[in-house]
Amino acid sequence: MSNVLVVTSGKGGVGKTTSSAALGAALAQAGQNVVVVDFDVGLRNLDLVMGAERRVVFDLVNVVQGDAKLPQALIRDKRLENLSLLPASQTRDKDALTEAGVGRVIEELRGRFDWIVCDSPAGIEKGATLAMRFADIAVVVANPEVSSVRDSDRIIGLLDSKTRRAEAGERLDKHLLLTRYDAARAARGEMMKVEDVLEILATPLLAIVPESPDVLTASNLGAPVTLHNPGSAVARAYAQAARRLMGQEAGDAAAPPERRGLMSRLFGRRRAAA
Repeated sequence: MSNVLVVTSGKGGVGKTTSSAALGAALAQAGQNVVVVDFDVGLRNLDLVMGAERRVVFDLVNVVQGDAKLPQALIRDKRLENLSLLPASQTRDKDALTEAGVGRVIEELRGRFDWIVCDSPAGIEKGATLAMRFADIAVVVANPEVSSVRDSDRIIGLLDSKTRRAEAGERLDKHLLLTRYDAARAARGEMMKVEDVLEILATPLLAIVPESPDVLTASNLGAPVTLHNPGSAVARAYAQAARRLMGQEAGDAAAPPERRGLMSRLFGRRRAAA
């Protein structure tokens, strides 16, 4: 059975595209047949991170609007034959996507791939809501800082209300991917600690990706970090995340705590009942 995975976060710059490429590559390295779909119409970056910018002919918008067939737009990775990319358009805007059109593309992808990894744009507008609309699993990417965690709290609310699964009363598995984490800085109080982020978001932790120059180096070279430097701490974190997504490792033994409002948590006050 195929899985539609959305990599999402309300805030820009937290590592969604890097994580989409790295998780897609890690799943492919584990033997899964994977496609990574760029939903950031107008700002297309996933093709750069995956080293496929010169190979883009057709894109997601072309397929949604019927101007190209899906096989014409899919780009197979040169390093992993079971990893593909469906790029976004760089010349259109998100209004070119429709729910019905995206739904048709997702269903066709389900018939071809084990994992459909949807790289969501930042924000909570149309592109982001369409990226999460058909998801079975969500990876919420957050940095250990207040603004990022607050935006992630908002995204979790949307996942619980605006997805097909949520509307049907079905479970949508959500996981937290904490990126750019530095334990020494957290100990000095310069960034939030893991336990504080978990208490606020009350979402199971998928993996902690440490702050590392390997991420920028890999992106500049057009390679997912899991392929560029498989032995790095960052690559190992993404590989661990992929194994957990496939159910090869058990999640946290304890259930996540009751969710608390972000500002209430930070200032010691519980969110007032609605």
